[in-house]
Amino acid sequence: MLKKRSVTIAGHRTSISLEDEFWAELVRIAGERGESLNMLVAKIDDSRETNLSSAIRLFVLAHLKRSKTPG
Repeated sequence: MLKKRSVTIAGHRTSISLEDEFWAELVRIAGERGESLNMLVAKIDDSRETNLSSAIRLFVLAHLKRSKTPG
């Protein structure tokens, strides 16, 4: 289910729309990296070429693909 969620980037609140599954993976990745969720989203925001919600989905997908690649 698609839900609006709030995050803080550079001291400003913004909302993103993400499915529960992408949100759960994003939270897991942030924990795995020892970063706050807001910090990770800010990093994604800095390097994005599309809207933030899409950039987050692409980041999560790329992370999952890398973690399944042998070696």
